[in-house]
Amino acid sequence: MSIMLEKLIFLWPEIIMLCGAVTVMLVGLSASAAVRRSCTAITAGALVLAGVAVIITSDPAFIAQEKLDTQPNIAVYIKLAVVGIGVLLLMVAGTVTDKLAATRDSEGDAGKPFDPATSIRGEFFAFFLFSLTGVMLCAGAGDLAWLFLALELVSLPTYVMIAVTRDRLIAQESAVKYFFLGALAVAIFLYGFALIYGATGFTDFASIKAYLASEIAAGNGLSPLFITGLVLAIVGIAFKIAAAPMQFYAADVYEGAATPVTAFLAFVPKTAGFIALMLLIDLVPGKLPEPVVVLLWVMAAVTMTYGNVMGLLQTSVKRMLAYSSIAHSGYMLVGLLAGSTLTTAALKNGHAGVLFYLVAYGLGNLAAFAVLSSLEAKGEEAETFDDLSGLSRRNPILAAIMLLSMLSLVGLPPLVGFLGKIYLFGPAVNDYTWLVVIAVLNSAISAVYYLRVVSVCYFSEPAPDTTVADNPPRRTAAMIAALASLVIGVTGGWLVDAAKEATGQPVAKVKPAKTVEGGATAVKP
Repeated sequence: MSIMLEKLIFLWPEIIMLCGAVTVMLVGLSASAAVRRSCTAITAGALVLAGVAVIITSDPAFIAQEKLDTQPNIAVYIKLAVVGIGVLLLMVAGTVTDKLAATRDSEGDAGKPFDPATSIRGEFFAFFLFSLTGVMLCAGAGDLAWLFLALELVSLPTYVMIAVTRDRLIAQESAVKYFFLGALAVAIFLYGFALIYGATGFTDFASIKAYLASEIAAGNGLSPLFITGLVLAIVGIAFKIAAAPMQFYAADVYEGAATPVTAFLAFVPKTAGFIALMLLIDLVPGKLPEPVVVLLWVMAAVTMTYGNVMGLLQTSVKRMLAYSSIAHSGYMLVGLLAGSTLTTAALKNGHAGVLFYLVAYGLGNLAAFAVLSSLEAKGEEAETFDDLSGLSRRNPILAAIMLLSMLSLVGLPPLVGFLGKIYLFGPAVNDYTWLVVIAVLNSAISAVYYLRVVSVCYFSEPAPDTTVADNPPRRTAAMIAALASLVIGVTGGWLVDAAKEATGQPVAKVKPAKTVEGGATAVKP
């Protein structure tokens, strides 16, 4: 079987997602309103089928039957995470297009004929699937060109999603700002990719690793050209994860986008960015060069400190969550650095911690945005702390979900955020003690603005202008995400093991008891 055909077999999940995206684009042009409204169901079906395809193509029996090499474990982990959280994101964003003026003008008035030129229902869900597909492709990338195209497939649809899903000028301003800063970031990391190619002569990861290993074995070390390329690539991809020095756009873009789209931005590009950073850092045999270590150390410290200090100053919950997103990128950079440079038995624990924390952060953050998008203030989206005032008296369930979300983002037990921070910071304690101290102090600072949200929900008078929107799917998604944060926090060992296996680290398993002479039993560890 050819290498290309083997690759295509493992790409069935992505192929299903792309077919779903094309389908919803066509369905969105139907003259029948009932057919157009099926776009949400088709998108959900594509996600579920893609998840099934991931499970089938990762099954050892399937691989043996097809005589294939195993696809990277990290790809399986990320694809399943994208499908799971993608379904929840769809539940939150499923009705975004229904409230748009363009949708009402083209679809809502019975006296007007359907105008496909102004309807964006199909396009929105197609872009939704395209972006999620890009994350899947990042996880399975084995080449610099492939990784570049996958990263852009993640980002390009989000520019449009921001601009067209809110009837306010601020959304278009945010999209333009996001686009131009994104173009700058692309230029930086693409130039870094070019330097890596120039230093090694290869674009595929396996050849780059082999070349660098041979150079180190020959005593030549890593060339300055390669190190410069790696530094530029990391700085450019920092835009995707909203990390310093490319974090300044986050608050304005998160505020301008529709709240469900903001929830999408907080998880999808960040996941793709961290996967890309892992793949690039993994190119280096052994320890990272000192300039890269210093860069990641400074990026982590500045990112988490900037995010938390700015979060203290906000009156908008969306802007606060934007700075919170920046801070969490800083935390994950600690795990990225630890997993890349440790030479002890804890090797790769940091990368496993990042993979676990992406899910933990995704669930907590999604629950908060889902609650926020379930509220309306004076007919507009709820955005400020005042809009959340007295939520516990108006809707105790939404208030409890927001409580669980905030406590998970702080990192308090028994929620998944606590377990996530243990696995992020633990591997870095010995080698990067001061960075862990800074991270712990920042976590304490973040408690101030997270608990401020809880305070206004439970200890303030209800806001007279705030109402709970009639949107059961959003409330259901919020409840699922909050409960998952609690359940995984209590019983999350299985997800921790999955994250370790995804990074190639063996997981200790207890063998069944074996009876020995005399009736005694012995257990082999």
